[in-house]
Amino acid sequence: MTHAELCEVAKKWLVRPNSQRGHGCHVALSECRSGWGGEMPDAIGFRAASRLTETVVVEVKCSRADFLADAKKPHRADGEGMGLYRYFMCPEGLIQPHEVPGRWGLLWVSARGKVTPMLGPVALSSNCGTFESVAALWQHSRNAERETWLLVRVMARIDNPDKVKNAINAAQREQARLAKICNDQADEIRALKMPKPAPGWSGGSAGEMLTATRRKVATSTN
Repeated sequence: MTHAELCEVAKKWLVRPNSQRGHGCHVALSECRSGWGGEMPDAIGFRAASRLTETVVVEVKCSRADFLADAKKPHRADGEGMGLYRYFMCPEGLIQPHEVPGRWGLLWVSARGKVTPMLGPVALSSNCGTFESVAALWQHSRNAERETWLLVRVMARIDNPDKVKNAINAAQREQARLAKICNDQADEIRALKMPKPAPGWSGGSAGEMLTATRRKVATSTN
């Protein structure tokens, strides 16, 4: 898989619930710069569901050289980087668990895109009742100002979040209205195509005939 494809996998994994070996983030972004000359995480997720606003950073590595060079980055110094929780994501087998720095997790991705946690809190617990206590040992000292800066810059791209939300809601309502029209028209077409009752028909009303026709069509397509 390419670096861009793995970043997309990381974003989807970040919002996966803990019961499915994810962190259950409410928002997930990829390759967003955190200021001039600052860190640009391959993927970062934000979760506001406890006393802390949790952040999860995923660094994607497609080669051994890239992984080995990561430790030399300035923002890897304690307290300089983003992410309360941090993971490396790589193609299956590229990085081994014993090679990962302290308190970092490791996610292997198969050729088909399946994510397998090898190291980190999600590898140890998929139970929301115990996850918080398990995850506490994997937390990092983080640069919260950089995280806030990143969120503000992303929100600035949207211009007016409320306006966007209202537009999406309106589009969904219109979609539902048009779907109802299509379904009603389909019912009318079925009724028009329905054969006339044979002489002596006593099988019920036209509505019952239409229901019987629908069931027959549904059965024949399975």
